[in-house]
Amino acid sequence: MSAVVPGKLVVISGPSGVGKSTVVREVLDRFSESLRLSISATTRPPRRGEQDGVDYYFLTDEQFAQRREAGDFLECIEVFGRGHWYGTLWSEVRSSLEAGLWVILEIDVDGAQDALEKFSEAITIFILPGDLGELERRLRSRGTEGEEAIEHRLSVARRELQFADSYQYQVINETVHGAVKEISQILESRGISHD
Repeated sequence: MSAVVPGKLVVISGPSGVGKSTVVREVLDRFSESLRLSISATTRPPRRGEQDGVDYYFLTDEQFAQRREAGDFLECIEVFGRGHWYGTLWSEVRSSLEAGLWVILEIDVDGAQDALEKFSEAITIFILPGDLGELERRLRSRGTEGEEAIEHRLSVARRELQFADSYQYQVINETVHGAVKEISQILESRGISHD
């Protein structure tokens, strides 16, 4: 009986509105037997329809602080302006990697930098919009936020785009199909097994 070959950690970042979640969901579908999405923990309250342990691990401020102090997070950050914490639990990542599964962290650039300090061998992918105008169009077409929130997201996006070159791979999301295909090819070149 041979030992299980540990999985690999994949960090995917990109500005809000670039379509990360849609692309990641389709990549997960392609590699459903060998790839898992790490569920983040947060102190924000659940939105309608969200389930604890499925969408996020919903923690109180006190629970999050205790776990942060205990070193339970691979990365965590407070989202300024909202006062909520988000983080990736080591236990969420470690158990899957030890079982031979690959794990995707869909996190912002600050979280990615923290994660790479502790897990430097991670595969890093940055998803880019075609251009900033396209990103603004996508954010506005959602129809979920006011002008001030959109301007804030665009400001954050400009800052995040400055980090794109620090990622091993950059993928432009002109079409979801094209981005999914490119990310799948990257993962295949790094040794992920097919379903």
